[in-house]
Amino acid sequence: MYLSRFLSIHALWVTVSSVMQPYPLVWGHYDLCKTQIYTEEGKVWDYMACQPESTDMTKYLKVKLDPPDITCGDPPETFCAMGNPYMCNNECDASTPELAHPPELMFDFEGRHPSTFWQSATWKEYPKPLQVNITLSWSKTIELTDNIVITFESGRPDQMILEKSLDYGRTWQPYQYYATDCLDAFHMDPKSVKDLSQHTVLEIICTEEYSTGYTTNSKIIHFEIKDRFAFFAGPRLRNMASLYGQLDTTKKLRDFFTVTDLRIRLLRPAVGEIFVDELHLARYFYAISDIKVRGRCKCNLHATVCVYDNSKLTCECEHNTTGPDCGKCKKNYQGRPWSPGSYLPIPKGTANTCIPSISSIGNCECFGHSNRCSYIDLLNTVICVSCKHNTRGQHCELCRLGYFRNASAQLDDENVCIECYCNPLGSIHDRCNGSGFCECKTGTTGPKCDECLPGNSWHYGCQPNVCDNELLHCQNGGTCHNNVRCLCPAAYTGILCEKLRCEEAGSCGSDSGQGAPPYGSPALLLLTTLLGTASPLVF
Repeated sequence: MYLSRFLSIHALWVTVSSVMQPYPLVWGHYDLCKTQIYTEEGKVWDYMACQPESTDMTKYLKVKLDPPDITCGDPPETFCAMGNPYMCNNECDASTPELAHPPELMFDFEGRHPSTFWQSATWKEYPKPLQVNITLSWSKTIELTDNIVITFESGRPDQMILEKSLDYGRTWQPYQYYATDCLDAFHMDPKSVKDLSQHTVLEIICTEEYSTGYTTNSKIIHFEIKDRFAFFAGPRLRNMASLYGQLDTTKKLRDFFTVTDLRIRLLRPAVGEIFVDELHLARYFYAISDIKVRGRCKCNLHATVCVYDNSKLTCECEHNTTGPDCGKCKKNYQGRPWSPGSYLPIPKGTANTCIPSISSIGNCECFGHSNRCSYIDLLNTVICVSCKHNTRGQHCELCRLGYFRNASAQLDDENVCIECYCNPLGSIHDRCNGSGFCECKTGTTGPKCDECLPGNSWHYGCQPNVCDNELLHCQNGGTCHNNVRCLCPAAYTGILCEKLRCEEAGSCGSDSGQGAPPYGSPALLLLTTLLGTASPLVF
């Protein structure tokens, strides 16, 4: 089965944008990899950069739920309408097709009918958290070209995280946080994409924009791809050359829109009020009627066709390239180092075709990460030179510092080395061990050093808790703020509000009239207790 022959880049960006105005037709075509032209030497091939068209990628994914038994209906149960906790006659029964809500109904290809949706079990085990991970996997590197759109049949979650993976689910990075209160849920100030700029377009933000409201128009959550494109291409995506130039020269920007997997972490269902109604827990659940993910196979601008065979996507490579992503040169076509194609110059780009090898590089094996070798006379050996794909070593068999070995990839895979992604606030440095685990600062834990050990809270890194609700209490009526400090009444000070403010100022005399203990000095109070008198002594 083939994804359809690919349209022009202009057609892609018309699809990407939801506005109705026409777009300029001057950005050229990327629907062909090569064409024959006539020259003085006769008919020859003219090679061009090329790529698959944008399409609905939900047709090619696999979905996994964690926990796997979180879908409602086994055993059958009733649930309440979100807007009316007393209307609890809705049923979910996995054994009855018309009452079942299995995971495949998240992707409704039959007109996206709102009555077909996936639904979780209700929050019947409250106060235990009702949390669900929904993982979407392609077993292929894809490039996102339009907003990710999730439509909830229930209210939008009070807390949710969208995450991405570039290594087939081995490691995850946050894409965006969603909450009704970002500061309370994730210790982050709320932002929207419109608050970003070209320089901060890769910033991971928490937004409150999609987490409030329960009307029909308040069921949709976006991850805004188009708004990020607009920082380079303009609000109508008219200046595509600017975006293409940035994608060509800034690897982290291209990687930002590239994924192998997506994960939706549902952390707290829509409550709709301050407190959970424990008498009507059947009104709290998650329900998703549609997920839209639009993108294309990543073929490094070396293919226009992506084959879907045996539940797997693979690029049909041109330009003498090969591999699932056209990420290396064919055997005997290593006359120069492999390189991805380039969008520039407009309108046809640069193909960067692999050319036949002029000579062998001897018996040295570089696993496709280098086409140059050098003989070291002192060591009487040959080493690979200028290792690519973040590799290093005599045979490009090791990973650069800041990267680690992808255990699921062969040594000749361009994705054999994965970036550590150590959290800069929680890790000692950006290097990790061979398993991808970073070296964490005191009080910090997790593979990427982005979690806090018990007794610590995240505040620009993990900081020791000054106060909490179990062990260390603020004194004299103080309240704990974010576990890092006590907010004291006006008359008290100190880390735990244990000191009278007037004591620091030396003004706690009996004539001052402020801050004096109600029963005299602490010594007199102790004496009273020891004597067992019914009332404090007064002198």
